[in-house]
Amino acid sequence: MEFRLLGMVSVDTLVGPLSLGPAKRRSLLAALLLSVNTPVSVARLTDCLWDDAPPLHARSVIQGHVSQIRALLAGSDAADYGVELATLGDAYALRSPETLLDSYRFEELLALAKEQQDARDAMAMLKDALSLWQGPALAGTFPGPALQAAAHSLEESRVAAVEQLARAHTMLGEHDQAAAVLRTVAVAHPMRETLAASLMNALYRAGRQSEALDWFNRTRRLLVDELGVDPGSELAQVHALILRGDPLPQGGPDTSAEDAAPGAEDAAESRGPAGVSTERLSDAGSPPASELPTAGTVSASAQSGPVALPPLVDLSYPRDLLPRAPRVFRGREAQLAELTRVATAEAPVCLVTGLPGVGKTALAVQWAHHNAAMFPDGLLFADLRGFSDSGEAAPTEVLREFLPALGVPPRRVPESAAAAAALFRSLTHGRRLLVVLDNVRDSATARALLPSGADCVTLVTSRHRLDGLIASEAAGVIALHSLEPQDGTELLAGVLGRDRVMAEPVAARRLTELCGGLPLALRVTAARLAGRPQRTLAELADELADEQSRLTYLDVDDTSVSAALRLTVQQLPPDALHQFTRLGHHPGSHFDPFTAAALAGTAPRVAAAALERLAAAHLVTETAAGRWELHDLVRLYARTLDPGSAREALTGVLDHYIATALAAADTAQPGGEPCFTLPDGFHRPLAVRDFTDRAAAMHWLATERDDLTLAVVAARAAGLDDRAWRIILLQWPQVVWRVRDNWVPLLHTALECARAQGDPYAESRVLTLLGWVLSEEGRPVEALALLELSPPLARKAGDRLGEATALINLAVVEAAEGDTEAALENCARAIELAREESDAHTEMLALQHLARIQLAAGRPGEALRSARTALDLGPEHEEAARRALLLTVSGEAHLALGADGEGILLLDRAACEAERAGYDEGAVRALAALLRVRPGADYRRRYEEVVRRISDDG
Repeated sequence: MEFRLLGMVSVDTLVGPLSLGPAKRRSLLAALLLSVNTPVSVARLTDCLWDDAPPLHARSVIQGHVSQIRALLAGSDAADYGVELATLGDAYALRSPETLLDSYRFEELLALAKEQQDARDAMAMLKDALSLWQGPALAGTFPGPALQAAAHSLEESRVAAVEQLARAHTMLGEHDQAAAVLRTVAVAHPMRETLAASLMNALYRAGRQSEALDWFNRTRRLLVDELGVDPGSELAQVHALILRGDPLPQGGPDTSAEDAAPGAEDAAESRGPAGVSTERLSDAGSPPASELPTAGTVSASAQSGPVALPPLVDLSYPRDLLPRAPRVFRGREAQLAELTRVATAEAPVCLVTGLPGVGKTALAVQWAHHNAAMFPDGLLFADLRGFSDSGEAAPTEVLREFLPALGVPPRRVPESAAAAAALFRSLTHGRRLLVVLDNVRDSATARALLPSGADCVTLVTSRHRLDGLIASEAAGVIALHSLEPQDGTELLAGVLGRDRVMAEPVAARRLTELCGGLPLALRVTAARLAGRPQRTLAELADELADEQSRLTYLDVDDTSVSAALRLTVQQLPPDALHQFTRLGHHPGSHFDPFTAAALAGTAPRVAAAALERLAAAHLVTETAAGRWELHDLVRLYARTLDPGSAREALTGVLDHYIATALAAADTAQPGGEPCFTLPDGFHRPLAVRDFTDRAAAMHWLATERDDLTLAVVAARAAGLDDRAWRIILLQWPQVVWRVRDNWVPLLHTALECARAQGDPYAESRVLTLLGWVLSEEGRPVEALALLELSPPLARKAGDRLGEATALINLAVVEAAEGDTEAALENCARAIELAREESDAHTEMLALQHLARIQLAAGRPGEALRSARTALDLGPEHEEAARRALLLTVSGEAHLALGADGEGILLLDRAACEAERAGYDEGAVRALAALLRVRPGADYRRRYEEVVRRISDDG
């Protein structure tokens, strides 16, 4: 387990990071971790969560966040590490070994490094320490003064570590490496003179004098422009020593009085290392444009000196082409921090991707404005219009904006794309520029506009994944998803005013959810409300709740969710477009290639290729391997594209579920077939998922349960009751496995469907399963009323195996109600029917329940014979639940007959098999029987663990 403060505040566990939620919860956790093992008062926590007057309910908010953090820790392996969140009066304390904090380990490594005599040993420890940093300290927290001060302190320690590492490189003569580690930090702290001096020292020692002087010029320009001061003595001294070509002291610049830096006049007339006179720098911190080695300068003879032609480029100051920063920008702390991390890499290209309207441009522009100081040589921005009706901008069109911004007169911009691109690359070499390429459609377009400077950053936004740019440029990817509800509410408040939004907090959150957290939809929603102050948020939420008209309401003036999606969809190839339109009619929340194929009437491999194309365009999202989702608004838009195919697509996916569930049930419990007749007009999919074993089949039934329920709702709405009851009943292996998992409402729906069809076969099968579930839930009266109806309906339908199953379930309830003779008679009749049909599976089931009834009636010998007969019918690999129950009955029968040793062995075997198969109910039965005769600690622990697991499962 690990608590992270050096980057995004997070908690890593053996099973992955904990989902901490909103920024204020992260802030509270950060405050506790910064004072780990020390009580932190509520007042102090309030200061960390609000930088102005806190709300009246601040204490309740803090208590809520503390409860959520406790729950997260309780659900992890925190207890194993001695981690506890304790309440101490009016304070809280997070108790934890300090070694679990990355900040503690960082400081510990720094202290150890200082004690090392060998520079390489110190270097290894410093590198380990710095590797703990994953971004700006305390990222993702509320930026109040209290936490900002703590983050600043941590950052100071990081800078000190970098300087210490650079000194170690210098001692080993590794000056290039020293410069590399210092440059990244110097970029982040451009006006920290000691850093600039150390970097200049390292560059000069590495033989890179011109770069060292360039760094001085940049630093001096920033100090003058931003603070109105000249460089201090330390920076000036290093500058003078470099100009004179003097050797620098091994430990860095000497700031003693004897070696004070010369004055400005001395520096202007000083000699360079080759003995050549060095001219005074221009006011802009760069040599005059006429002296730059550009395409406008040619060399004459050595006697006559260079001849200066009119300059090609005016570099007196850079231009800023950025659009204005977003007026309202909320959330995205993690993505902004990740952008900063990627942007400090060597020659970085950052790619921001996401679906239309998710806020890619806003993120890019926000980050650019906040980090403008990193790019003293200019900020360039171009909208490539890759998803526009007006057509994509050509690279030459963009360069006609970029080159003048870099000082090239418009009349001197080359006409050809190749020449313009070459000039752009030449001008960007050795400069610190930010280039933002917005709305890029393909990798080739972006690649043609990349600057050549190693210190330039290119920020690309696209609705497409641009795998080519990732492959060729090692672009770092920042994927944007929908806003969290709290951030969405904050965005609404930023447009509408906090008072109006906070007056209807429930409606505001509902609006955020109906907009799917999509910033574009939220802004349109806010715009509709902003001009209508008399309207309430709840009224608009009620309108948006109607899926048929939601997209209409998300359309205002020249901004529309539908329009944004249309610009992406119109570029899809035919196969992907066909798949996309059919996905809109999917009743479930997720899909795989088999489901997508059934909706589109294609093969899974064709569907998989289409899904990959849709994912590249961010119209679908792959949430797990082979598992995809549609954003709610994207789904509604897709549904509008081909409404006439709705019934065909729905029927296709319902029949896919029936075929797949049949395969799953057959694999999970071979021989048991509660629903073997297919509906009229059944369309068998081109391919059906193959389940390799019972575990795979049961996993599919469990993970698809919610979507199968949604499919039933859609089938009923479309009048397809014959599909609906089958989809419900085919889940019977999961019903048996997790019988107390709230199946009754769904089975009542199946009963309504069966009766609406007037199908006695269906009605009997549903009644049998529903009655059994009711009996297991402890509702015998209701169960008996339903089960008594089932056998006659099965006889009417000619379903002899269905009648046998109904009689078995009826017998179980009759025995529980004390009517043992009727129960024994019905079990005997069920065994007879099963044998007549040569169905060993159903016969085994009947014998199992007969043995249980006989045991309860005080007939252990008969029970043992029935159980043995049942076990002889099935092979060793017979379904685990039934084997466990039969072994339990056999063990209990042996105990009743006085054969305790054999009974305990059988019960222990039953418990082990049930636990191994994950059959918790069966394990509880066997362990409970064991505890009655062997109340040992091991059985007690296992029993309590299984009971707790059942309770957790609901």
